[in-house]
Amino acid sequence: MSRPGPTTAAPLPTALALLTVYLVWGSTYLAIAYVVDSMPPFLSAGARYLVAGVILLGFLWLHGRFRRSSGERERPTLAHWRSAVIIGMLLLLGGNGLVVLAEQPGLLTSGVAALLVATEPIWMNLFEAILQRRRPSALVVAGVLAGFIGVVILVFPTDGVAEVSPFGVLLVLIASLCWAVGSLYERRAPVPRSPWLGTGMEMLAGGAALLVLAILTGEPGRTDVSSFTTESILALGYLVVFGSLVVFSAYTWLLHNAPVSTIATYAYVNPIVAVALGAWLRSEEVTPRTILAAAIILGAVVAMVSGRPREGEPATRSS
Repeated sequence: MSRPGPTTAAPLPTALALLTVYLVWGSTYLAIAYVVDSMPPFLSAGARYLVAGVILLGFLWLHGRFRRSSGERERPTLAHWRSAVIIGMLLLLGGNGLVVLAEQPGLLTSGVAALLVATEPIWMNLFEAILQRRRPSALVVAGVLAGFIGVVILVFPTDGVAEVSPFGVLLVLIASLCWAVGSLYERRAPVPRSPWLGTGMEMLAGGAALLVLAILTGEPGRTDVSSFTTESILALGYLVVFGSLVVFSAYTWLLHNAPVSTIATYAYVNPIVAVALGAWLRSEEVTPRTILAAAIILGAVVAMVSGRPREGEPATRSS
């Protein structure tokens, strides 16, 4: 079922919510890099979303228990759970899980990963045109071409410049495609009226899928808990509390109180925050090639977001 369109809120709460989305979602790439320094990728990502999902659904259950009218409590249907499983696997298993895998030491820095994830709105526009059986607009075609050029510049070998892992780039591009497909599916899928309930279910389903993949790839058997660093443990806690619960609350509030064109600005602010934090806290190298690729990719995203119709469309969520 479709969710109600946004209403207009006061400027200060909107600005604070946007700032939360900008900074917290932008910082999750750095937190992921700290997590995978000593923790297995799929196991840590699965734990993140399972814990966050349990906390969110537990809060909603307690909130419903203390309501005066129990009839107000929404009960998810089988169709809702089916949607949650599909969305959770696309967004969290494919979309986030592959980003976590790509940020392992020796593959991609957190800033480069965030920059590649920024191509997601480009793929969304392309897939949307295909689903609606209409010819992609010149803006969509130009955005896809610009995004491709930016990625080529990023991975093209250059003397004297640190190599960017093509395998890592491929992982994040597949993750962006999964996120785009999952976001488009979520717009049309049967979901609960409450966005908090729907996201809690998706976190639970996606976290469970990530843990199953971790088991299938043998991560538990290779994991030595004693080797987990304090930084990794704190970063995982940050991802559960701030990267999954706090930022989602701010984002959900924005969906109901701010224009889509305003919310969508996160798509090109998050990579800037991620690159800056990675350079500052992890001394990640920012080369002229990275800056050029960033300018091309983010320029394409800005043009496509600002050139879209502004009524009635929900914005997509970040990792």
